[in-house]
Amino acid sequence: MATRKEIKQEAVARVKDERAARQARKAELEAMTPDERTAAKAADKTAARAAQAAAKAERAEVRPTLNRAQRRELKRRERVYRKVKHRPRRAIGWGVTGAAVIGLGALAAPYVGDISTIASLTFTDETPEAVAAREAAAGVAESISDEGIVLLKNDADLLPLDGGVNVFSFAAYNLILGGSGSGGASGSETPTLFEALEAQGVDYNTDLDAATRDAGAKHEAASGNFVAQMASTFLGGDEGEPAPDYLTDDVLAQAQAFSDTAIVVVGASGTEASDLTQEDLQLSAEQRALLDKVTAVQDHVIVVVNSGNQMELGFLDEYPEIDAALWIGTPGPQGATSLAKVLTGEVNPSGRLVDTYAYDVSTAPGAENLGDHDYTNVKRSFLDYEEGIYVGYRYYETRFEGDEDGYLDTVQFPFGYGLSYTDFSWDVAEAVVSDNAISVDVTVTNDGDVAGKDVVEVYFSAPYTGAIEKSSIELAGYAKTSELAPGASETVTVEFAIEDMASWDTAGGRYLLEAGDYAISARTDVHTAVASSTVSVADDVVIDADPDTGTAYESRFDYVEGDLTFLSRADWEGTYPTAPDGTETASDEVLALMDPTYEPAEGEAPTYGADNGLQLSDMVGIDLDDPQWDAFLDQLTLDEQIALFSQGAYSSLAIDRLGIPSITLLDSPAGLNSLFSPLDSAAYPNEAVVGATWNDALAYALGESVAAEAKAYGVDVWYAPGMNLHRTAMGGRDFEYFSEDPLLTGKMAAAMVSGSEDNGVLTTIKHFVLNDQEVNARTGINVFASEQALRELYLEPFEIAAKDADPSGAMSSFINIGGSWAGGNADLLQGVLRDEWGFDGFVTTDAVLGGWMNPEDAARAGNDWMLAVLPTASEGTLKKAVDADPVGLGADLRDRVRTILATVARSTAMDAS
Repeated sequence: MATRKEIKQEAVARVKDERAARQARKAELEAMTPDERTAAKAADKTAARAAQAAAKAERAEVRPTLNRAQRRELKRRERVYRKVKHRPRRAIGWGVTGAAVIGLGALAAPYVGDISTIASLTFTDETPEAVAAREAAAGVAESISDEGIVLLKNDADLLPLDGGVNVFSFAAYNLILGGSGSGGASGSETPTLFEALEAQGVDYNTDLDAATRDAGAKHEAASGNFVAQMASTFLGGDEGEPAPDYLTDDVLAQAQAFSDTAIVVVGASGTEASDLTQEDLQLSAEQRALLDKVTAVQDHVIVVVNSGNQMELGFLDEYPEIDAALWIGTPGPQGATSLAKVLTGEVNPSGRLVDTYAYDVSTAPGAENLGDHDYTNVKRSFLDYEEGIYVGYRYYETRFEGDEDGYLDTVQFPFGYGLSYTDFSWDVAEAVVSDNAISVDVTVTNDGDVAGKDVVEVYFSAPYTGAIEKSSIELAGYAKTSELAPGASETVTVEFAIEDMASWDTAGGRYLLEAGDYAISARTDVHTAVASSTVSVADDVVIDADPDTGTAYESRFDYVEGDLTFLSRADWEGTYPTAPDGTETASDEVLALMDPTYEPAEGEAPTYGADNGLQLSDMVGIDLDDPQWDAFLDQLTLDEQIALFSQGAYSSLAIDRLGIPSITLLDSPAGLNSLFSPLDSAAYPNEAVVGATWNDALAYALGESVAAEAKAYGVDVWYAPGMNLHRTAMGGRDFEYFSEDPLLTGKMAAAMVSGSEDNGVLTTIKHFVLNDQEVNARTGINVFASEQALRELYLEPFEIAAKDADPSGAMSSFINIGGSWAGGNADLLQGVLRDEWGFDGFVTTDAVLGGWMNPEDAARAGNDWMLAVLPTASEGTLKKAVDADPVGLGADLRDRVRTILATVARSTAMDAS
């Protein structure tokens, strides 16, 4: 068997050969005529797909002939190869982020005032109201982590625990309670797993604990500060599980005598500005060595999966001694307490998975294009969503429809999966159609011996004609029962609009509900049906306008599709995504979108500096189109308007003479997080755990709790919730987003928004849109996707939240969609967000980190605020642009300021002023 060094040398040589071949091919292509180059690249792509299919077939043929050790070595070789091939992936983006965090002291004099403004933020976090809000928040956080834990496996009813337990693994000493970056939150003053076990009366092996501590294991409180988190990750943090040499024969013998049951914790941590590799989501050699030792002396092993990203969990099947497994995600400050309560049975687990867990995360088609890809003719990266609509279960359930063996070989745990300590039975009524809606009643009965909650998931399966891509199944709605005592029953109703089953027809610029039979099924997870009924649609139904606003639909994003071929169920092999070959160039159309130009408008410039005697307090409750707003805006100078627009980073501009107060805007979805100044605030489970509760009421409670804190601290706007999708398992911020599914994401987000907004704190749905990968996001990246995928997957969560919860704000993303920056894209911000959906709030950028986030583009396209930590630069750029177009851009800027001031006028800051 090859050594680690030999395997790595082999991988390095293989990657070098591939790079040399790509460079040689690149030279050949450059020497061709444009027509020859196009044909050659198409042929290369076809050949790559064929080679990929042949390699897959060869692996499938060889695998049955290999023993377990050989299969493991083969996987190891491929894992090391992928790691070497994608080595730059985790580091890219840190150049910008690291410089921003570490190099602040070297800023030139003009920006010192900008930094001091941000750093001078202070909060009233010691008042009785603040203390009470944090205490209440702890209860909310614990309720969420209680219901967000998913029971993956429980052979022979090993859980709940009955007796003492051995706790192995260094990871058990520092549970990953949240992610890092602006989506992080405070990790201080949280109970450890050992403290939680003791509080629950669990007798754990203190001698084993002492031996593990002697080997170097220790608990370290995590920082809730953004700068500290990012610097820790940048400089290198947790080194992972060490080799288990400290588990000597004597230590293991003592553990075996103490108990035949063990707990082992495994995990993976995500962070802003960096993605994970496949290897990060697999057991390390040291973790396998640990399991080898533990399973040799323990009859029963409980694995705790502590990760916001989907890990590869095939090892749960490889060790017969692993009888139970729990997914806890990144469960927030009370995560250890909730875990201990589930282990003892005080809490019956009722969480359900928010993602598909494949044995091999690289089998997701989106994984083919993940990573760092650059154009050869311009300094810009790109990313192709060639998988189209086939993300998560939409791929696996469709690809393996009719091939159950193939499915079971590929998928370990389906989307929506989760077990309980009790048994439930369902009485499912036929689907009822009325008033353009479909409803399904399900009576859930607890047939077991302990109380518990159950989740009813309802899906639809649309007829596939080949005209429009369709997943074989989609989530239509869900409901969670209350806690049911043994023998108790509850009827829940899941209702959804018939139009929700329609598909986007890009060619027609509309949604189309095709004629045919639609299967409506109640399921315990996406793959396990309990009952099904049929709803028939006699004729095609064309939906050519938004049903809520009446705005006509149109295909707006042809430039986002580029010249890509998207995955189709009509030809899986022929359309399967392929990774870029390094020869890609940006077309003239893309280059033009990257650097838009504008012609000055004719007419009269807006009025500035008038004396109309109005204060902002006079504008409270006044409609945006009321002429009084024009009179108020006439009083502002041009410099004041530019400053209001540019100074949107965490603290807005105050203009005392007009009674305009400053408002405070803070991250994050897991709890208020001041990036550059101290704030003692509560933390909550990350959104993946919130989603895993499948309980909208708990998401609402989270929003309500954050609002109570925000008002106590003097915070007016909450930069949350995060609503991007888990496009792949490797997304660095997957922990910060709810799910791979847009409906679950949208419903959970809407509940969080309502909880906060109903209690007076404004929210900002983010990151709008396609911010599903961290690599290159902060240095400029063009993302291409089909309009169908854009509308059905990536925009849908935002549409649900915008319509169901009426958020006050949205945050545009770093991403250039098809080359056009999201924050400067009028099709996105005006055409879809405001016109189609009827959104009437503000739009802010994400943190301004580069020249592609141009304030002129933002002002013209409908992006109201620049989240610019260094607004001086933004102000200078915008001033020059207004001077060049005082009429057109002056009017656009005035519209942006109108929205900003309307936001301030309805904020809690007006009460204080």
